[in-house]
Amino acid sequence: MMTTVPSSLALPLQSKPRKTGRTSIIDYGPDNMGWTGENGVADLLNCAGNYIDFAKIYALNSLIIPPQSLKRIIALYNNADVVCYSGGILFEYAHLKNDVAGMLKFLADLGFKAMELSENYISLTADERNRYFDQCKKAGLSIIYEFGRKNPETVISLEELEALIKAVLDQGIEHIILEESEITMTAKKNPNVLKELAKKEWFKEIFVEADPFRFPQNHLSLFQDFGSQVNLANIAPGQALRLEGYRHGIGRAVDYSIFKQFGI
Repeated sequence: MMTTVPSSLALPLQSKPRKTGRTSIIDYGPDNMGWTGENGVADLLNCAGNYIDFAKIYALNSLIIPPQSLKRIIALYNNADVVCYSGGILFEYAHLKNDVAGMLKFLADLGFKAMELSENYISLTADERNRYFDQCKKAGLSIIYEFGRKNPETVISLEELEALIKAVLDQGIEHIILEESEITMTAKKNPNVLKELAKKEWFKEIFVEADPFRFPQNHLSLFQDFGSQVNLANIAPGQALRLEGYRHGIGRAVDYSIFKQFGI
């Protein structure tokens, strides 16, 4: 007999595909940020799979983890309705090695259905970026675009960001990430930019990167800036379930605000 939560106690949890409050984890592999590997991913998805929308394979781990093991990990995510994608650093490495085509075939062979295209260390012209978008699509991979540098020198320019976001959306790219380093610098130097950012119509399509090393303080700060239903990326596997609780006011870090409905 299936056990279900009594309707009187049920939380207002969203079912997939979720439009807001989405979570993209970063799978570091077996690591103190959340033990994954094949068994770890299986356990994670059994408990928190309903609250994980995307899973990024960290940096160059697609080249480090044995392919047969990685294939099984990707399959676990795919079967749990979690979009598993390769990290943008792999794309940048392949670009610098002049073998993006080889990378795309390798990713498809592993079972990836999506990949991240970023410009953390490289810079692409609009034409180069669009050619890569087309190349990825032809390889059967959907694209996750990440905006921002790992070591930004200036705060986010809303005008430049808006122009880029609209250009990327026009290419049919619906999942766009804002690099955590860009958010951190802007929050320190000109926090009003973040307030204006949240007002943009296209912001609902955006994922904001959190800092998994500053959990939960950084994540709650992003809630203050963008609301508890902001789409968040770079969530460590071991943080996903607790983050979902925070979104609903569960936990000391949010002062158990779930009880406010009872006047407490």
